[in-house]
Amino acid sequence: MNYYFILAGFLVGFLVGLTGVGGGSLMTPILLIFFNVKAAVAVGTDLLYASVTKSVGIFAHGKLGNIEWNIVKLLTIGSIPASIATILFLKTIDIESSGAISTIKFWLGVALIITSAAVLFRNKLKHLSSKGHWLPVQYVPIATVFLGIVLGALVTLTSVGAGALGVTALIMLYPKEKITTIVGSDIAHAVPLTLIAGLGHASLGTIDYPLLGTLLIGSIPGIYLGSHMSSKIAEHWVRIVLAAILILVGLKLVLH
Repeated sequence: MNYYFILAGFLVGFLVGLTGVGGGSLMTPILLIFFNVKAAVAVGTDLLYASVTKSVGIFAHGKLGNIEWNIVKLLTIGSIPASIATILFLKTIDIESSGAISTIKFWLGVALIITSAAVLFRNKLKHLSSKGHWLPVQYVPIATVFLGIVLGALVTLTSVGAGALGVTALIMLYPKEKITTIVGSDIAHAVPLTLIAGLGHASLGTIDYPLLGTLLIGSIPGIYLGSHMSSKIAEHWVRIVLAAILILVGLKLVLH
């Protein structure tokens, strides 16, 4: 057992519990850059990792009444078909070829850079959204389905997007919803999406199951500790540091 993987799982779990930023934007780059895990394997393993860790969130938010199931339904209508289509596309190419690896790394880098902006400006967007709708109300449902399509493809290809990007976009689409409801609904949507995408990657043979188990050993106590420390640490500064790291890693992957 590699104790460095346990430590990585604990660190990512702690930051997820502390900031709410999706584990994909942290775990996949760590596996790629520090452990030299193959790109497709890093993405596939992280997707199942996310589906397990976020499953706990569904029960917690469900008990608190923080899930708006209509939002979850609209997102899922778009994301699941998009995820399946992306997996079918990946089946048609050699995912271990240099071209495929470069493509995955490029889009992962792009997703990380966008995620860093979402992390930095989420509170600002929430403030602006509180003043009114960004879209006419009648277009919000179709925009939510379209958001699901984007997230479904992006998450399946890179494992990034279900957390920070999803929450930020939902804040803009549903300005009258409480942030706890937005986060709870996003997590409830992320679980089936990451599960379907993860199973799709399993059919591609891009899951490292021993690695998955080792990461979970560290992440579960990490999430627990991070969640309990969130009220005692200045999250604003943690977000700034986290966003800076995501930008640097994103640029490294885009320009590799």
